[in-house]
Amino acid sequence: MKRSLIAWALTLTAAFALQNNANACTNFIITKGASTDGSVMITYNADSHQLYGELYYKPAKDYPQGATMDVYEWDTGKYLGKIKQASHTYSVVGNMNEYQVALGETTFGGREELVDSTAKMDYGSLMYIALQRAKTACEAIKVMGDLVAEYGYCSEGESFSVCDQNEAWILEMIAKGVGNKGAVWVARRIPDGYISGHANQARITTFPLNDPENCMYSKDVITFAREKGYFKGDDKDFSFSDTYNPVNFEGARFCEARVWAAFNHVNKDMGKYLDYAMGENLKNRMPLWIKPDNKISVHDVMELMRDHYEGTAMDMTNDFGAGPYNCPYRWRPLTWKVDGVEYFNERATSTQQTGFSFVAQCRSWLPAPIGGIFWFGVDDTYSNVYAPMYCGITSVPKTYAEGNGDMMTFSDNSAFWVFNQVSNFAYTRYRDMIPEIRAVQKELETKFIQDQVPAIDKKASELYKKSPKKAVEMLTTYSTNTGDDVVRRWKTLYAYLFTKYMDGNIKTVGKTKVAPKVSQPGYGDDWYWKLVKETRTKFKAIGQKE
Repeated sequence: MKRSLIAWALTLTAAFALQNNANACTNFIITKGASTDGSVMITYNADSHQLYGELYYKPAKDYPQGATMDVYEWDTGKYLGKIKQASHTYSVVGNMNEYQVALGETTFGGREELVDSTAKMDYGSLMYIALQRAKTACEAIKVMGDLVAEYGYCSEGESFSVCDQNEAWILEMIAKGVGNKGAVWVARRIPDGYISGHANQARITTFPLNDPENCMYSKDVITFAREKGYFKGDDKDFSFSDTYNPVNFEGARFCEARVWAAFNHVNKDMGKYLDYAMGENLKNRMPLWIKPDNKISVHDVMELMRDHYEGTAMDMTNDFGAGPYNCPYRWRPLTWKVDGVEYFNERATSTQQTGFSFVAQCRSWLPAPIGGIFWFGVDDTYSNVYAPMYCGITSVPKTYAEGNGDMMTFSDNSAFWVFNQVSNFAYTRYRDMIPEIRAVQKELETKFIQDQVPAIDKKASELYKKSPKKAVEMLTTYSTNTGDDVVRRWKTLYAYLFTKYMDGNIKTVGKTKVAPKVSQPGYGDDWYWKLVKETRTKFKAIGQKE
């Protein structure tokens, strides 16, 4: 069903709502020279306990001269005002447009006094308007810079991932407070062959002042800091992060640690920054980008989004909070107090409150509608499936589409609810169920990456030479059918898991279906030892020797 711009904006409010500003969302950035096939990729986990994961589509459209558009704040739906409309806008699927331009974000907050509640542009509007108006990553950055300069910026500090089929950038921006229309920002191009990332902590420190091919910034990013008394040194020593969002323990342990974990998976030397990631040595700051030891595939990138700090000092699968079944999730709040002392849970990349997640893959050797694949999944990344949505498609799968349920309305044919059924059931017996879930996940994603996508690429490319329209129609049919098929497979998986693991048992088919084979493995020796240590003799059978 087609919607007005107002309806589209109000619906997307949920897609960027955060329970609170900090500690939500994770982005990674992969350049052409760092990927196995020459793709440029960015990722995004949209994490919020209030977010209903859906896949949105905005068609291309022409507008008359002098047309305006209404802007609504993505987080609240609050009307912000009118701005000039472009004469032509490009189609957008999720966070990727028809020209393979993709955008992601994480909020870092920064200096509270710099929020400008009177401005007309917020971070969500910036992203989606830029996607509708830009054919390249650099154009997107320029659009965003121009918009905040003309209409102001009302959000908190934000980091953006911006890419196209050739290059990838990180852009960091913060407003200038009421009475100072605009924003200060800096954008750096990630060197080819390197990867970067951000997770709710500003990461750009010093930057080159005379290298426009690799670094762009607002003309007042340094002078404004001087006016406010934030910075007094030489221009060459100016650090965006240290000025507008200085890192503290929370910024390192809850935010930077997620970037460190991804870097640690692909670079053997990241151990030297572990004390920084754990918040123990904030002076040992890790670099903005690193070179991976080996080139990274699209599936490797998917796996980077599925991290719980396994195998590190912050491993969430082995401590007391993991319970008897090694569940790597901790229910909120993130921090709590005992006897007036504050404690915390780890905040990993893979988390239960993810609404949707994507890997945007941009490929320069194919026509734009074919080259861009928006790998999209809903719910917890460790148990989701990234399904391929080509960037040129003209509709989305019914099971992922808007209006098919919401955060308080269950739909048994909604991807969000079906995937949550599986993941939330798995949390009760994680050690037993997750291997089975991961096996089906791998089966599907491997099939897409190794078999289906190469075949579709070839067929669509041949068809595109004769009729671009028919090629897009073919890609749309494939993408929508694939998404719906994934949800059907996941419904079958839920039925299988529920039947097998119901009531704490593990059931397998016996000689007859009426009498299945039942095993009861209990909690495991480690947990029984913990139980005895905690309760001492409370559960000791009477008459037993010491």
